[in-house]
Amino acid sequence: MKNPYEVLGVSKNASEEQIKNAYRELARKYHPDNYADNPLSDLASEKMQEINDAYDSIMNERRFGKKKANGGYSTENSDFPEIVSLINGGRYEQAQELLDGISPSLRNAEWYYLNGRVLYARGWFDQAYTSYATATRMDPSNAEYRNAMHNAQKQSGSQYNPYRPYGNSGGDCNTCDMCQTLICADCCCECMGGDLIPCC
Repeated sequence: MKNPYEVLGVSKNASEEQIKNAYRELARKYHPDNYADNPLSDLASEKMQEINDAYDSIMNERRFGKKKANGGYSTENSDFPEIVSLINGGRYEQAQELLDGISPSLRNAEWYYLNGRVLYARGWFDQAYTSYATATRMDPSNAEYRNAMHNAQKQSGSQYNPYRPYGNSGGDCNTCDMCQTLICADCCCECMGGDLIPCC
């Protein structure tokens, strides 16, 4: 891929506003709609794709840090400092938006851990457990990931099984399962003229 800064015609020291302005100007110039029924249509589409890729590359680099050799993004303390900051500030929806915007090919163990933190904070313990379990599988030596997974396991009633991401294992039964079974049994009894649970 070409140097994204050269594609947009800006320097590496350009401000975010300058980058956005350069992108908008080029997008207006090369947008495929401007070349409808024109022999240059395919060329314009290719150029527009190149402009989009360059813009995304620059914004991701600035948002998540310099790209590491292993395909993730690295900064001094964390791969995703802005997301960590949003989570710590209780801004979970914004953190989730940034997480969702990261390409699946760049989702490393820390991505799944942070995704788990957002899900856990929002009370979605089963999904959080799944995300923490994935982070733990990707980086089994990380004690923080393991502890988070076990905490989510306690909340969701799940047990860690690397081949089954979430849910109860074997014959385990939690309170929700028991209630659902009783309600279902009561419905069956009432259909047959009986009443297992008189209060409902």
